[in-house]
Amino acid sequence: MSDIVARFRSRGFVSPQHGGFDGVQDLRRNAAIRYWYDRSARGRESVSASVLLWQPVQHPIRLQSRRARYRSSSANIWKGTPVLTPHSDFGFIHLLDEKARTHPEAVYATCEGDALDTRTLRSNALRWQQFFEDQGLSAGDRVGLMLNNSFDAIAILFALLRTGLVWLPINPALKGSNLAYLISHAGPRLVIAEASLAEAYLEARAGSDPVHASGSCSGADQDLDSARIPAKDALLVRRLAPSSFSVDLPAERDVSAGPLSVRSSAPAALMYTSGTTGPPKGVIVSHAMMRIAAEGGLIASQGEDGDVFFYWESMGHIGGAQVLLFPLLRDITLAMVPRFSASRFWQQTREARATHIHYLGGILQMLLNQPSSPRDREHPVRVAWGGGCTRETSLAFQQRFGVPTRECYGMTEASSIATVADGSAPGSVGRALPWMRVSIRDGGGTPLPAGEQGEIVLETDVPEAFFSGYFENPEATAAALRCDRLHTGDLGTIDRNGDLFYLGRLTESIRCRGENVSAWEVEHVLLEHPAVSGAAVIGVDAEVGEQDIMAFIEFGVVEPPSYRDVVRWLEPRLARYQLPRYFKTVTAFERTASQRIRKHLLDTGIDGSWDRLGG
Repeated sequence: MSDIVARFRSRGFVSPQHGGFDGVQDLRRNAAIRYWYDRSARGRESVSASVLLWQPVQHPIRLQSRRARYRSSSANIWKGTPVLTPHSDFGFIHLLDEKARTHPEAVYATCEGDALDTRTLRSNALRWQQFFEDQGLSAGDRVGLMLNNSFDAIAILFALLRTGLVWLPINPALKGSNLAYLISHAGPRLVIAEASLAEAYLEARAGSDPVHASGSCSGADQDLDSARIPAKDALLVRRLAPSSFSVDLPAERDVSAGPLSVRSSAPAALMYTSGTTGPPKGVIVSHAMMRIAAEGGLIASQGEDGDVFFYWESMGHIGGAQVLLFPLLRDITLAMVPRFSASRFWQQTREARATHIHYLGGILQMLLNQPSSPRDREHPVRVAWGGGCTRETSLAFQQRFGVPTRECYGMTEASSIATVADGSAPGSVGRALPWMRVSIRDGGGTPLPAGEQGEIVLETDVPEAFFSGYFENPEATAAALRCDRLHTGDLGTIDRNGDLFYLGRLTESIRCRGENVSAWEVEHVLLEHPAVSGAAVIGVDAEVGEQDIMAFIEFGVVEPPSYRDVVRWLEPRLARYQLPRYFKTVTAFERTASQRIRKHLLDTGIDGSWDRLGG
C-alpha cells in the first residue's frame, strides 16, 4: 500500500487512512477517485464497507462509513464493486488540458467522416476563450448557444465554461413564443446562432429591445462590429460553412498559463426543463454537477476505454451534456451526427462502429417503428442506456436488435442520473447510485412503506449533487428543495427488494371514479398498440365531480383503427376506471428536447372529441 500512497502523494493526492480497504484499483489522469470495496466479496474476512476518498491535499477530507445510510428504502446495488464516485470539490474544465497534454492525438469525436483530436479541441477552445474575454464579457454572464451538433459547438462550449461564463443552451427546434419566453426570462448577454436559425431567433425577439447583430445574418455579410458587446443581448450568427464562424478569432496562444480559477460551485449552465405542463424552469447547473452527471452516466452506461458512443442528442439537454465529458474521463470517442434520424440510425452506428447508444423518451419506439430489415442485428452496439423506456419496449428492442437496455431515472436538478436498472426487476428504473438515496413519501413528507405509491424524494451527501435553485423562481425552488431533500414531483413506488418504479408526474395523476389514475400508465398501454406512435393522457372536468380521462393519439399507420376498436383493444389491458372517455387524434405532438409531449399546448376541450360513452 505504501507505494500506492507514494504515487498518489507525488501527484498531489493524499490518503486519509486505509482501514478496511484492500488498496486503490485505479488512477485516471489526476481525477479524484473514491472507491468503496467490501473485501468479503473476494472471499476474505467480512469488514464494514466504507468510502475512501482520494483528493488533492488542499481539500482535506475524512473517511466515513455509508453502509447504514444505504439501508434506506432503496437498496444500493453497488456493494462489493469498485465504483468511481463523483469528486465534486472541483469541476471538470481542467480535464481538457490534462487530456490534451497526455493524449494530444486521442480522437475526442468524429462527425460525418471528420475527426477531432483533443489537442485541436483545446486549441480551438482557447481561441474562443480569448475572443469572449476580448469582448468584455464577465464571469456569470449568460451566453446562448443555438447550434446543432458540430465540432465548433463543442469548442465554443468549452471556451464558455473555461471563462466562467454561463452556458444557455437553446434548442434549435424552438420557435415563436416558446423561444421568446426562454430568451426573455434568461436574459443572455450574447447569443450565437447558426445562420439557418437566426431568422427564428429574430422573429421571436420582434417587439423586444433591439438586437445587436454581428457577422453573417440571413445570408447577408456584415462587418464584425469591433466595439464591445453592449449590455443588451447581441447576436453573433454563424455562417453556413461547417467549420468556421463569421468572426476573426485571435491567433492561437496559451491563455491558460495560470491556474483555471472557475470554482466548482459556480454556475456552468442554465438549462430550461421540459415545461410539459407550463412554462419551463431554468435549472442552475454548477460545474460540479456537470462532473457528477458525467461520472453517473459512465456507471449507467458501463462505458469503458475503447468504447464509441453514438452521439445524436442535443448538447443542451443534460443527457447530452454529460456525455461530452466521457472522452475526458475515459478513452472514449463520440460518434456525432448533426441530428437524430430513425431511418439512418443503424447505418450510422455501423459506419461509426458505435458500441453504445443513448435514448430519451420514445426514441427506441421510433426505431422499432422502422420497417424490419435482415440487417437489424448487424451492428456493433452492445448497450442502450437512457430513460423513458417501458418494459414492453425494452423486451421488443432486445428481441429485434439484440441490444439490452439499461433504464435510468433522474432529472437535471439531481445531476442527471439517480438510479440505474442493473439486474433489477423488469419494468423498474433500478436502484440508487452510490451517492444517492431514494425514498417514497406522502404529501406531508413522511416515508411510505414498500409497495405504497407516493412522491419520489432524493437525498445525497455529495456536495453540489443537487441544483442550487431555479433561475428567478424562488417559489419553485422552495417547493423542490426541502429539508435537504429534492422533491422530484414524480410518482413512484419501491418494492421490497429496493427497486424503484416510476409511475409518472404527480401533477398528471387523474382522479377518476374515486381512484387515482396515473396518466403515464395509461399512455404506455396505448403505446403498446401497433398502430399508435404517440399518446398523451390528461384529466378534464367531469360532468359531476372529479375528472374524466381524455386520450390524444398520434397514429403511425396510413389507415388507423377506429376509436371503438382502440377501446376494445384497451379493455382487457386496463382497469375500467383507467379507460379514457374522450379521444382525439393528433397529427404530430409538439415535443421537448427530451422527447416529452408538451401537454399544456393540447386542446383540452371536449368539442370535436369522440366520446366512448356517447359514441
